[in-house]
Amino acid sequence: MSALLRSPSRVYRIVATAEAVTWAGLLSGMFLKYVTETTDLGVSIFGMLHGIVFISYCVTTTVVAIDQRWSIGRLVAGLASSIPPFLTLWFERYAERRGLLAPTWRLLDEAPVRPLERPLAWLLRNPVRGLATGVASVAALTVVALIAGPPVG
Repeated sequence: MSALLRSPSRVYRIVATAEAVTWAGLLSGMFLKYVTETTDLGVSIFGMLHGIVFISYCVTTTVVAIDQRWSIGRLVAGLASSIPPFLTLWFERYAERRGLLAPTWRLLDEAPVRPLERPLAWLLRNPVRGLATGVASVAALTVVALIAGPPVG
């Protein structure tokens, strides 16, 4: 497994930071479009990029929550932190301080017990297939979001 993917804490930190950075890009693009009325290029570029990273963050949060056995409440809080700008950075630090982000994937060493742990353990133990499944999931969810349209007109 790639060094990048070996640690849930590292993966989570990277994706949470990327989500916040794309929020900054989208907010900057919105400023240029709606306040200065100079260009809508920033919204076009960062809107799509943020949408993809937002979905990636939600998938990553769910995977980490299953592996690290977070409560449903913590999972919901992690997912909800993706909605207000930059809150993913706070939640990642909160999770790290509380010991919710281990340095290794639990399901690589432990036998899966719960139903959702079984497929996740298989994906973690087969990293190429796991990564491909993650990318395919993000792509499929992005297509669904594009078909559904923007959240607010």
